Amino acid sequence: MVKIANVYKSYITKHNKTEVLKDVSFTVEDGEFLSIMGPSGCGKSTLLNILGCMDCFDAGTYEFDGANMSKLSEKELSLFRNKNIGFIFQSFHLIQKFTTIENVEFPMGVAKRKINDIKVRAKELLESVGLGDKFKNKSYELSGGQQQRVAIARALANKPKLLLADEPTGNLDEESGRQVMSILKRLNSEENVTIIMVTHDEKCASYSDRIIRMVDGKIV
Repeated sequence: MVKIANVYKSYITKHNKTEVLKDVSFTVEDGEFLSIMGPSGCGKSTLLNILGCMDCFDAGTYEFDGANMSKLSEKELSLFRNKNIGFIFQSFHLIQKFTTIENVEFPMGVAKRKINDIKVRAKELLESVGLGDKFKNKSYELSGGQQQRVAIARALANKPKLLLADEPTGNLDEESGRQVMSILKRLNSEENVTIIMVTHDEKCASYSDRIIRMVDGKIV
């Protein structure tokens, strides 16, 4: 499904050049749950941004279902991302003025799906993550664990082929983190959602099928 081959990424400032990714190569099969682990600054989040088509790279190739991502225009990448990739962030990134159901509906509105379909899908997703009684709550009225579950529902709104999770339990207490990881594992095992997760937590990584470890921009 995903193939990264010989990818390099650097950030250049006026005074220096920082190599963030160095000859990174790996594949992810359809339906796999992969964890990427490593110390802060090793390039994990940069790699996830590339996988999510939110950042470019200097050299190498990135293929998604056989399509070369570097060949797509910025507009094409945006449309591809909205249709095929879901994102879960450490800090939730919910729209504060929206209700939970409006947050879940938002990406489907961007994709211009039918209004009735949007309403039904949003309700089903919130119910699937145990928030069927929180449709009208604003995000600031929810606990951290509940907000992350809303974020998961939102990430699944357009039925993405790939779910990217960046430290999804980083701002949660242990019990809330366990609940979030249980939901991700269920999505992977029961609904065959392909997941790539960046984490520092060995307990979280234990939910995945495979672990890639990074040090200093390289896979080790």
